[in-house]
Amino acid sequence: MLSRLFYLWERNLSQRDTNRKIRDFDWGLDFVSDGLAGEDPRLHLLEYARKAVEESDAYHSYKPVLDYRLDGQHLTFSTPVPTVYPRNNTVHAFHFPTDSAGRAVLVLPQWNADAKSHVSLCRMLNYFGLSALRLSLPYHDLRMPDELDRADYMLSPNLGRTLQSVRQAVMDSLAALDWLSAQGYTKLAILGTSIGSCVALITLAHDSRLVLGVLNHVSPYFADVVWKGISTRHVRTGLEGNISLDDLRKIWMPISPKAYFKKLAGTGKKSLLVHALYDFTFPHELSMEVLRDYGELILPHSTFALYCGHYTSGVFPFNIVLGYTMCRYIRRNL
Repeated sequence: MLSRLFYLWERNLSQRDTNRKIRDFDWGLDFVSDGLAGEDPRLHLLEYARKAVEESDAYHSYKPVLDYRLDGQHLTFSTPVPTVYPRNNTVHAFHFPTDSAGRAVLVLPQWNADAKSHVSLCRMLNYFGLSALRLSLPYHDLRMPDELDRADYMLSPNLGRTLQSVRQAVMDSLAALDWLSAQGYTKLAILGTSIGSCVALITLAHDSRLVLGVLNHVSPYFADVVWKGISTRHVRTGLEGNISLDDLRKIWMPISPKAYFKKLAGTGKKSLLVHALYDFTFPHELSMEVLRDYGELILPHSTFALYCGHYTSGVFPFNIVLGYTMCRYIRRNL
């Protein structure tokens, strides 16, 4: 009965936005490589993905950012991964400093978050004695191209652009950590929600300065969330008939957390894995696979199960319980 109740509640919340568009499928080779004329795009992307995972440190390397600018709380800098969309090439973040004894948290919101999303969480982190930097994801709020009213370019049936956007989000996060380090913060954590959780895990695996990560809603595979979740049905419609789930999973493996779990082994980095028992956006069986993988690899972690769904985790009183739990975990472990 509870499962049915939460499904109806989650579906209702997921359908509040009426501006979802079914976009055309595209291999998107222009966004990941030059690709030879006449080359099979499927085989090209499969090889691209294999190499990206195999050489992930090089794949996520970047030239140091030189143009950080802080205006009050508003931080801007040029993305290490420039795109064909000029507005998306300036990264925006908001700094919430406090007397934190060198501790700071990089906060990554969910897909289609507006500019105010997670600001209250940053203030709660301040209450717990933690400084915070809230980062806007690619194609979101101030980074959104004029032709969009949703952040569709970060996640869409364009395979190459989706690969590029999540890689860009990881490199933007690494560059943001560079700035935090330059400000004198010596104990760094990362907190990501939904798609932000995916970006946070990949960043955690590729930056030795990070001590811990809070992963709010977890899945091993990027593709499976898109294929099975109720929030991305319009994206799946654009994908179906053009690619199988198996191929999509392989092509989007460079932006999938499961590809990087082993990189965390032996680092001592801690993780808080948050999962919702009635989640129909990040289906619960996917979250359980992440917990099993962490257990099998003996990765230091704690878990927190929310007795609600994906969207309802942002609704009172679940949001208060979740925010308190995440902030308390960071304060105790950072």
